[in-house]
Amino acid sequence: MLFELDKKNCLDKIDKSKIGSIDSEVKEICSLINSNENYYTTSSCSGRIVLLESNSSKKDESKWLFVSHSSTDFESISLKLESKSDVWLRQEGAILHVCCKTIQDAEKLINLVKSIGFKRAGMISVNNRFIVEIISSEHLCTPVMKNGKRIVSDEYFRVLIEEANKKMEKNKEKLQRLKETFK
Repeated sequence: MLFELDKKNCLDKIDKSKIGSIDSEVKEICSLINSNENYYTTSSCSGRIVLLESNSSKKDESKWLFVSHSSTDFESISLKLESKSDVWLRQEGAILHVCCKTIQDAEKLINLVKSIGFKRAGMISVNNRFIVEIISSEHLCTPVMKNGKRIVSDEYFRVLIEEANKKMEKNKEKLQRLKETFK
């Protein structure tokens, strides 16, 4: 009964993410997971391409200059490449945190997501709740500005964006397989 109450309370909470809602690319997957009596999502992101302005390694001390949860293009992202600080181009894979009713449900979920291509999946909490973290392994992270000075050419920046888009496509394919598995 505690699991059901935790699930209800978690799913009824106001979304505290930067965008204030589940991003559209992962919304259906979360709904499918949440419709299963043995699971619910506690957080999610479908993956993203971002420009982060930062002189700190702390995420909450970074300024988001650009965010896209799908592929992007040179023109859209280069317009946001203005800063007096360091700027990093990042492509991050999907991440889902799923609370599982039992440790056996967690094990089943980990085996399932690994079988469809998610290499990074495991338990991150076993105290009060069984939380499985699922992370897509596609990732790109590189500085593009240092102290307000651009350190990459247009040509190389286009290559970086192309690579980030390829990784986003692989990420999207894994999410599609996950969606089909939960249907």
